[in-house]
Amino acid sequence: MNYSDLAPPYIRAIAPYQPGKLIAELERELGISGIVKLASNENPLGASPHAIAAMHKAINDIARYPDGNGFELKSALSQRYKIDTANIVLGNGSNDLLELSARAFLSVGDKAVYAAHAFAVYALATQAVGATGISVPATKDFGHDLPAMLQAAVQHQVKMVFIANPNNPTGTFLSAAELLEFMRALPSNILVVLDEAYNEYLPENLRYDAVSWLHKGNGEAVGNAAARGLHEFPNLIISRTFSKAYGLAGLRVGYALMHSEVADMLNRVRQPFNVNSVAQAAAVAALGDLDFVRQTCEMNQRGMVQVTQGLKKLGLQFIPSLGNFVCFKITHAEKKINAGKAYRQLLELGVIVRPVANYDMPDYLRVSIGLESENEKFLSALAQVLGEAV
Repeated sequence: MNYSDLAPPYIRAIAPYQPGKLIAELERELGISGIVKLASNENPLGASPHAIAAMHKAINDIARYPDGNGFELKSALSQRYKIDTANIVLGNGSNDLLELSARAFLSVGDKAVYAAHAFAVYALATQAVGATGISVPATKDFGHDLPAMLQAAVQHQVKMVFIANPNNPTGTFLSAAELLEFMRALPSNILVVLDEAYNEYLPENLRYDAVSWLHKGNGEAVGNAAARGLHEFPNLIISRTFSKAYGLAGLRVGYALMHSEVADMLNRVRQPFNVNSVAQAAAVAALGDLDFVRQTCEMNQRGMVQVTQGLKKLGLQFIPSLGNFVCFKITHAEKKINAGKAYRQLLELGVIVRPVANYDMPDYLRVSIGLESENEKFLSALAQVLGEAV
């Protein structure tokens, strides 16, 4: 018998998420060394020294189960964001929190809205619970069309809306004013998952405090007992991660902030030990190392200039990005080159970038911002690819 037939049709229809190619995988395939991986938006500086020290210390208790409630990490987050621990849910990376949101509130027959060219996990999480995803076309520069998403959400009576800000893989950005206008127009019985995985990379002049939207309208903090449950937007879930600017991608740890009643639902479907003890200890230390995050952002800003100027010199179009990556268009009929061919040739030259054809962007590749030397190797390899295609 075909055992796949035992699974529900909506599970059989899922196209699994394809992660970026690993350095070790490419080494095995091509037998080359000195590979640069710029495919998964990882922090090229690694992790905070404080986080690494905390990991080593935590290993001494590795035989014990982790704190299923994440007391230390939740306390640190509570202090940072002035929000009650009852409003915090921890996840095995922010992906886990996106899936927990879908599992807790969506089921067969329900609908969720997300933007075209937005993070693939929104569609996967929706489909995995048998709900129907509605992808709203991007009408300008591959970004979220919030008015159209609002219209779709109301028209189709959806339960959930996913928004990425900045968006992956395009790096497009929505201002606080745009988001607030959307939230205030949206019916309060529709949940909004605001994915801020790349929030730390925003320049100072564009930063906004979404967490304050979880406070009472008059500014009274959620942590105040009198204000609990009186959020301005009780339908808002803010998800963030330690995988990007904090450099803890390999540990898989994220968090989400929300109304306590919403958090209660996510905790009912959350695995009891979904964040391991080493990850929790590292995250607490990383959260407190503001200098490391500052250095990361400064390096990213320099690298973004380096990469985008290099793309301009090569005559390639790109989407202006506010993340730690940039999508660039690479197609030229006369030179007989396209994104797929360029991706393969870059691999042969020891540079791993990310194809984004599965985001309905077949002419684009996404490159993460790396160290100065890594960016230079990418640009040199790309120039060579373009030259070979002449």
